[in-house]
Amino acid sequence: MAKREAWMALAGLATTSMISVPVWAEPPEPLPASQLDWVPWGTDRPAGEVCGGYYLQPEYRLEQPPEGQVNSESDTADYGADGDTILEGGVLLRKGDTQLEAPRVQVPPERDVANISGPVTLREQGLLVRGDNAQVSLKSDEASIDSAHYVSHETRVRGDAIQLERITEDTFRLREASFTTCAPGDSTWRLIGNQVDLDRAAGYGTARHARLEIADVPVFYWPWVRFPIDDRRQSGFLWPVLSGSDGSLDFEQPYYLNLAPNYDATISPRWVGDSGLLFGAEFRYLFPDSQGTISGAYLSDDDSAGEDDGYTELEQGDDRWYFDYSHVGRLSPRVPYQLRYGAASDGAYFDDFGRTFGESETETMQRLARIDYRGETWKLQARAQGYQVMDDPLNEKDKPFYRLPSLTADARWSQDTGLYQEWNSNLSYFWRDIEGDENGFYDFNGQQRRIPITEAANGARLSLSPAFGYRFNPSWGFFEPRVAMHHTQYDLDYQDRITDRDESPSLTAPVTTIDTGLVFERDVNIGGGSFLQTLEPRLNYAYVPERDQSDFPDFDTGEQAFGWTQLWSPYRFSGGDRLGDLNRLSYGVESRFLEDESGRERFSVGVGQAAYFEDRNIDMQGDPDTLPRDEDSYDYYDATRDRSAWVTRINWQVSDNWRTRWQWLYDDHLDRTESTEVGLQWRADAGHVVNLGYRWRIEGFDTADEPEDVLNYNREEYDLSFALKATDNFDVIGRLLYDNTNDRALDQMAGVQWNDCCYGVQLVWREWIDDEDTANNIDDDTTDRGFFLRFVLKGLGGVGGEADSYFDSAIPGYRAARLE
Repeated sequence: MAKREAWMALAGLATTSMISVPVWAEPPEPLPASQLDWVPWGTDRPAGEVCGGYYLQPEYRLEQPPEGQVNSESDTADYGADGDTILEGGVLLRKGDTQLEAPRVQVPPERDVANISGPVTLREQGLLVRGDNAQVSLKSDEASIDSAHYVSHETRVRGDAIQLERITEDTFRLREASFTTCAPGDSTWRLIGNQVDLDRAAGYGTARHARLEIADVPVFYWPWVRFPIDDRRQSGFLWPVLSGSDGSLDFEQPYYLNLAPNYDATISPRWVGDSGLLFGAEFRYLFPDSQGTISGAYLSDDDSAGEDDGYTELEQGDDRWYFDYSHVGRLSPRVPYQLRYGAASDGAYFDDFGRTFGESETETMQRLARIDYRGETWKLQARAQGYQVMDDPLNEKDKPFYRLPSLTADARWSQDTGLYQEWNSNLSYFWRDIEGDENGFYDFNGQQRRIPITEAANGARLSLSPAFGYRFNPSWGFFEPRVAMHHTQYDLDYQDRITDRDESPSLTAPVTTIDTGLVFERDVNIGGGSFLQTLEPRLNYAYVPERDQSDFPDFDTGEQAFGWTQLWSPYRFSGGDRLGDLNRLSYGVESRFLEDESGRERFSVGVGQAAYFEDRNIDMQGDPDTLPRDEDSYDYYDATRDRSAWVTRINWQVSDNWRTRWQWLYDDHLDRTESTEVGLQWRADAGHVVNLGYRWRIEGFDTADEPEDVLNYNREEYDLSFALKATDNFDVIGRLLYDNTNDRALDQMAGVQWNDCCYGVQLVWREWIDDEDTANNIDDDTTDRGFFLRFVLKGLGGVGGEADSYFDSAIPGYRAARLE
């Protein structure tokens, strides 16, 4: 389990002050890099390496002696008058993995210690200490070195101390000492303490009367501090998070608890200036067959609740909270399961208190209990599922349906002859709690609204779709006829709603498809490269008879947008509440170019169209006898047209660095473009990424269940995003999503990131538009802005939250280097 790569424990925090702070420690001046095993990178620097060099421990100069013995080498060896032994001139001593170098070593007659005159070099596996005079025990691990300079190679930790004592093999005590992970010669930051204890076995250090210096300027003081010296997790205070908006201070001080190797916790008290004290916590666990996270926060008596303009369900003094539990595991390799439960006090919680920088809004809180069986023939699933919609106030019609439960059983049998049989089935009970009178009316934001009758019932739905087919699949083509018998049965309860709709509607209809195609191949040479070119014509016939579905509810269904995939599918709707009528022949051809050397697809182009032999009467209303009322609308035209738009799709891997994609829907009847999407991406080996995108949609093309979500204008958008690695350490990132139709920027982001062995910085600004759940009305849109700063001292921790996941999603192809 990983929490962060740096944890910090504070016994107290105060601003630096010459009055309140004891005499400050002054460690000796650092040694030059050449004396600290530091090797700068040359031409062999690995790609993406953020460090300017590395520590390299040289080979031992003496062979390892037998257990308990000491090997030595020197120019001279004499015995003193008192029986002591004196070694001088290039003295080398080695015991086990410890090697000592010095110009002079004196060993008393007792042979218990070695008194060393410097300069001294002490080496162990992964550890270097240089200093002036030293005393080393010959019977234990104890040692003491004056004016010490130390390096831990693997963890990149180095520092300086007036005196360094080794108490045991893995514990050290340093007086007036410094600690940093910066490269030699770099003083960006260092931690300095009057007494610093390092425990290599436990993986942490402690310092008394410690101060943090950035560029030699003191910025923090701690009476006592604990810090990591490797990647192991440690209990303690994490760096605080400080922010502000509208003149209000927001301060969070997390405390991390390393409870056990497989579970931990973080407690996060947070002061939100206008609201009060918000107490948050997270608990994580990891077991061989399961893992999970429990998180939440609570704020009692929010003084600022309900202050925002507009409609809200909040009132001043309300308690605010959220809870989120996530668990995944498996009972056996074939039986995975998942649990999730999220809830919040109100729909505005995350708008007010947020989660992460990149999350403009948290739309839902998921709730799920699911278990699967994945057998060779049968696939079984049982789940209960729902979610809380995070809107304030919450419109009744936007409340989700819960599945309590949903049971799925699918199976497939195949024969060597090409015949196959399928069993597909699902039984779900849909429920939600809505308020409205007997006619479905309710008040919302001072206006009367109505629950659509298709969404007014709770009830059970049984879906059966057994199928029989034949797949003939030689190397030169394929032929697959298939018949699925689709059956849907409901048992509905409209409760107090007055309606004469059938409470037990059903339908049974065949879904017949014939899919066939040929594959022609030839070898071609293009631009000096060898390719296998294919030509793949394809025909797909689909027939679905119309069935009356006007009494059917709408639990989980939406109309699918038309594109390349829909050319070859008999299903016009997602979900299980509508079966779209269809009598269609799709025809198309695709050509692909496969690179002989790697087998990778370099280029593909496909063109296709569908011919309709009957109108498509079934829409979300489910009535087979009606078409959309507005004969001038796109919906009416799309339901009655005798052929679809031509679909052209191109994917081109121009080179290892350039790629492009294009989909164009062109109506040859009205001579107009209905939709087009173009994307161009450049990725360089050095890590640069540039994305250019263009999207066009004709009015009415996008499908939506609610009238306010249907765009009443042609939509034209440009999307530019980039991440440029100016150096191995410095990234510049940005994004602009521009709505050309309405002459406005939908999303803007600009930032920089610096990352090296010593520290990391992310600085990002973002501004975006929230459409307030009314996509066809831009007058009520609001603009949100965010400013993000994260500063990390490698090996010590950082200030600010993480934005890496947002960068990855906003800039396709970019993988932000983690600062820690």
